[in-house]
Amino acid sequence: MNFLSLYQPSPRRTDSAMQSDETLPQIAQRDSAAFAELYRRNLRAVYRYHFSRVSNIDDAQDLTAQTFLAAQEAISSFQGRGKFLTWLMGIASRKAADYFRRKRITLPLEAARQVEDHSIAPEAFANQQLSLEQVAQALRHLTADRAEAIALQIFSGLSVAEVGQIMGKSEAAVKMLVCRALKDLRKHLETTCESPDEF
Repeated sequence: MNFLSLYQPSPRRTDSAMQSDETLPQIAQRDSAAFAELYRRNLRAVYRYHFSRVSNIDDAQDLTAQTFLAAQEAISSFQGRGKFLTWLMGIASRKAADYFRRKRITLPLEAARQVEDHSIAPEAFANQQLSLEQVAQALRHLTADRAEAIALQIFSGLSVAEVGQIMGKSEAAVKMLVCRALKDLRKHLETTCESPDEF
């Protein structure tokens, strides 16, 4: 099965597919079909996060698989105190940190330009590609914690509180990281773009 085919909706709905986000993780502790449904619901967010961090399709797929394997092994430790996605993205964040420790590389974030959005017109997509490439270049200049905060909030769609929980920082600290990261990105883009209105 092609990895990206998992983005397509499942043709048949199981009992697990009809469970709420709050009860499904508890059911998944004893039912593999429920875990498969959690996988289907959260695959895109985890993959986008990893791809935004490593800028490589194969590595992002490997990290995504590692994240879900680790989640399946540790599902019994999920207490249900927060959202399942927050717990899962904590695992994803640790897998990304392990990857960078092993590779000893800087944070390449050229990622977003390869994640296509087919719902926009070709002209708009071409313009989006250009700006995403510029942003990816600028993201390389961020510190690791600023890049992590941006990747978790923007590419995974987590709230400031959820990002703080994953990073072990207060909401105020996360807001400051994101604010400074956006300031740094804007400054870098202003110096590299012909016109500040370009981005």
